[in-house]
Amino acid sequence: MPIIAGIALDSACTGVELKGLKQSMNPFDEIAVEEALKMKEAGQVEEIVAISIGPKQSLDTIRTALAMGADWGIHVQTDMATDQDLQPLAVAKVLQHYMDEHKFDMCILGK
Repeated sequence: MPIIAGIALDSACTGVELKGLKQSMNPFDEIAVEEALKMKEAGQVEEIVAISIGPKQSLDTIRTALAMGADWGIHVQTDMATDQDLQPLAVAKVLQHYMDEHKFDMCILGK
């Protein structure tokens, strides 16, 4: 596995090797959670649900949102690389499914 500037590439040299890395929340998603929390404090929303699509390690992102103040979380587990294999349209369809299933009124996304 080649290593360039401290970053390990996968065996095909097409992406970053993610195994063993701790997952963290994208700063833009963190801003989205913070905005949802402000809306809850202002009485504009009743409940905040964090959703993450990704491998088992994505639970760390949900835990972060819960620690920030989200009420509960949904983890859609997949072994597909969300940055390479799972296309944006598929992610949008998964989010739409959960929006419809749980009758959520609003979805605030980061980047």
